[in-house]
Amino acid sequence: MIEFENLINDHIDIIPGFTDDTEKIDLDALPTTIPILPLRGNVFFPSVIIPITAGRDKSIKLIEAAYRKKLVIGIVAQKANVDDPQEKDLYQVGSIAKVLKIITMNDGVRMVLIRSVERFKLSRIVTDDPYWIGEYEIYADEARQLPKNPSAITESVRDTYLKLAQMTGATNGLSPLAVRNLDNPYLLINYIASLFDLRVSDKQKLLEMNDFTKRATKILSFLMQEMKLQEVKQQIQNKVYSDMDKQQRDYLLTQQLKTIQEELGGSPSEKAIEEIKSKAKHKKWSKEISGIFKKELAKLESMHNASPEYSVQLNYLSFMVELPWGEYTSDNFDLNKSREVLDADHYGLEKVKERIIEYLAVLKLKGDMKSPIICLVGPPGVGKTSLGKSIATAIGRKYVRVALGGLSDESEIRGHRRTYIGAMPGRILTSINKAKSSNPVFVLDEIDKITGMTVNGDPSSAMLEVLDPEQNTAFHDNFLDIDYDLSKVMFIATANTLSSIHLALRDRMEIIEISGYIEEEKLQIAKRHLIPKQLKEHGIKKKDITISDSILKTLINQYTRESGVRELERTIAKLIRSRAVQIAKEETFTKAIAADSLQKILGLPRAAHELQLESNTIGVVTGLAWTSVGGEILFVEASLSKGKGAITLTGNLGDVMKESAALAYQYLKANYKELGIKQDFDKYNLHIHVPEGATPKDGPSAGVTIFTAMVSIFTNRKVNHNIAMTGEITLRGKVLPVGGIKEKILAAKRSKITDIILSQQNRQDIEDINDKYLEGLTFHYVKTMMEIPPIALVN
Repeated sequence: MIEFENLINDHIDIIPGFTDDTEKIDLDALPTTIPILPLRGNVFFPSVIIPITAGRDKSIKLIEAAYRKKLVIGIVAQKANVDDPQEKDLYQVGSIAKVLKIITMNDGVRMVLIRSVERFKLSRIVTDDPYWIGEYEIYADEARQLPKNPSAITESVRDTYLKLAQMTGATNGLSPLAVRNLDNPYLLINYIASLFDLRVSDKQKLLEMNDFTKRATKILSFLMQEMKLQEVKQQIQNKVYSDMDKQQRDYLLTQQLKTIQEELGGSPSEKAIEEIKSKAKHKKWSKEISGIFKKELAKLESMHNASPEYSVQLNYLSFMVELPWGEYTSDNFDLNKSREVLDADHYGLEKVKERIIEYLAVLKLKGDMKSPIICLVGPPGVGKTSLGKSIATAIGRKYVRVALGGLSDESEIRGHRRTYIGAMPGRILTSINKAKSSNPVFVLDEIDKITGMTVNGDPSSAMLEVLDPEQNTAFHDNFLDIDYDLSKVMFIATANTLSSIHLALRDRMEIIEISGYIEEEKLQIAKRHLIPKQLKEHGIKKKDITISDSILKTLINQYTRESGVRELERTIAKLIRSRAVQIAKEETFTKAIAADSLQKILGLPRAAHELQLESNTIGVVTGLAWTSVGGEILFVEASLSKGKGAITLTGNLGDVMKESAALAYQYLKANYKELGIKQDFDKYNLHIHVPEGATPKDGPSAGVTIFTAMVSIFTNRKVNHNIAMTGEITLRGKVLPVGGIKEKILAAKRSKITDIILSQQNRQDIEDINDKYLEGLTFHYVKTMMEIPPIALVN
C-alpha cells in the first residue's frame, strides 16, 4: 500500500492510493445500517485509497464519529452539486469504506484519507440527524473475476495511460510510477479510473459495471479520446509557437531592411506617408475631417508595413487627401456666350438650353444655389450624352461621366467597406476625384438601365441619396466613411424611357423629354455637325466632296430609320470613305455626290417609311404609333365574311391592343343604330389585321383606329386617306389622351398626312410643340368616339 502520511504536508492535491487487503473488514458482521457520506465531484472504487476534504457540518460529524468509533461508512456520489442533498440526489451504488486518518491543514481545512473496500447498494436513507444513515446491501464487485487472459487489455490500458501522462507532462509524479508497478489487473483499472479526470456520471457507470473486460475497455475508450484531444492541443500549440517564431524572424528582417533603406535614403512606405502629410497641409477641410485624418494617419504609422491592413489604410488616406475638398471651379456667367456654345454644339433641344441658361441666371443673381438634377429622356442618338459635355463647356465646369448600364452592385455607387482587403470607393467619389473639382457637370448615363434588387443590394435605391438635394449635402461613401458634399454638382441623367426608373428616383429629378428630330432638323444637324466631323476624321477636304440637300434628304428618308442621327452619321461616313478611295486611287470624280451613285455606294434603300394611302378605301384606317426609333404610321385593316359573329385579330398584337379591339366591337354593337349600321352582327365574322405581322404591336393608342375601321366596314363607307388618328377608347365611348404626340406628328408629316384626330385632352401637348413642326397639319380634337366617323369617313 502506498503511504500518504509523509506526503500530506507537502501535497494538498494528493493522488489516490490502492490496497488489496479486504480481509480486515468482515462484511458479514456489518450492521444493517451504516453512515452515508455523500461525495461531490468524485466516485470511490473498491480497493482504492483516496483523500477528500470535508466541509459540510454533517460530513465533518460523520467522519469524526467514524474515525473515533472505527465505524464502517458508505460513500455514494452526488448526482448534482448541492450543499444539502436529498435521497433523490444520490446514486444508489457506492463503496463501503473506512476512515484511515484525519489531518488538519494549516488553513483549517480537514484532509481525510479513506479506504474503499467493496461496493454496496443503498436501499433508503433512514435518518439525516446528526448525519445521513441508510439501509444497504452488499453489491459485490464481480469485476474481480478476471478473464482467462486479462493481460492484453490491461497492458493496453497501462500503456495508453502512461503515454497520456507523458503527453500532459505528468511523468515525474507518483501515479505513473504506481501504474508501472501494479501487477493486479483489477487494482490497476480501478486505480486508473480513480485517477482519470472524468465526469461523475461516466465514473459511476464504470463503478456499476460487473464485467472486468467491459470496465477495462470503457476506460481504454476514455483514455483514447483524451489522447486525441491532447494531440489536437499539441498541434495547435506547435502552430502557435511556429507562428510566433516566424513573426519574430519577420520582425528582425524588417528591422534590418529598415536600417538598409535608411542608409539608401528612406523606405517607400515612409515616403508615401510624408507625401500624404504634404498634401494634407493644403486641404480646405473642416476641423472634424482634419481630426479624422490625423487619427487615421496615426493608425497607419503604428501599423507594420507588411500587414494586409497597411495597404488598405494607405490607399484610404491617399484617396482622402486627393479628393477636392471645398475646391470649386468658377462658373461662366456670360449668358449670351453660354448660349452660343450650346447652339454651336447642338441643333434644337431648346428646353434643355433654356433650363441651363435659367440656372446660370439665378446663380449669377444669388451667388449660391444648389445645382439642378436634370434627367434627359429620349430615344437613342438624339444627343443626350454629348449634351452634358456641351453644358460643362458652356458654363466653364469640369466634365465627368459614369455609365450605369447593367449596374447591379450597390457597392459600385456607395463603395466597399474597408474591412475588405480589396476595398475601393464608389464610382461617384472616384469620378469627383478624377475631375479634381467638387462642382463638375456629372453625367449619369443610361440611368434607366440600372438593375433593381439583387444579392448585391439595390443600386437604384443607393442613387436616391446621390440625387436628393436634401440628402446629397452629406453623401456617405462606405469606403471614405466621411460625409461628402455633392450639392454643388450638376447631375444630368440620361434615359431612353421612364418606365424602368424607380418611382422615388424619378421623383427626385427634373424630367426633360427630348423627342426625335424631324427631317429639317436632321438636315441641319448633318450640314452643321456630321459632315464637318466626318471630313476631319477621314482627312478629306471640303473642296473634294459636296453632299447636296437632296442627297441628305434621300439618306434621311430612305437609308435611315431612327429618331436620332447615329445611323445617318454612319451613312455619311460611308459616302466620305468612298470618296477617300477615289482620291487614294487617283481616279477622276465629280465633286458632288450624284443621286444615281447612292445605290452603288450604299446599296438598295433599306428604311423606306410607310406613305399615306393613295386613295380612300373601305375598312382601312391610318393610325399613328410610337416606337423606340421615333413615330410611325400603321394601317388597320378590317373585313367581313359570312359566319356566326366571330371576331379574329391578327398581326402579332399584344393583350392591350386586343382589349382595345374588344372594346371597340362591343361599343359598335351597343350603338349600331346611331352609327347607321344595318348588318346583323350574328351573320358576319369580323377580321381585324395590322400589317407587318413579324413586328410585335401593343398599347391602347390604336383604339380609335380599330373603331373607325369597324365602322367603315359595317357601314360600307370609305375612309379619308389624308387622315391619321391616335387615342385610347373606353366602353362608355370616351376618347382618352395618349403619349408620344410629337413623334407621331413627325411620322404623319413624313407620310404626307394632312389631318390628325386626337383626344381633346391632347390639345395641351400640341400647344407645347414648336409651330414649325405643325406646318401643313390640321388637328381635329374629339371627346367621344361618336365624333370620329363624321370626320374620318366620306359619304
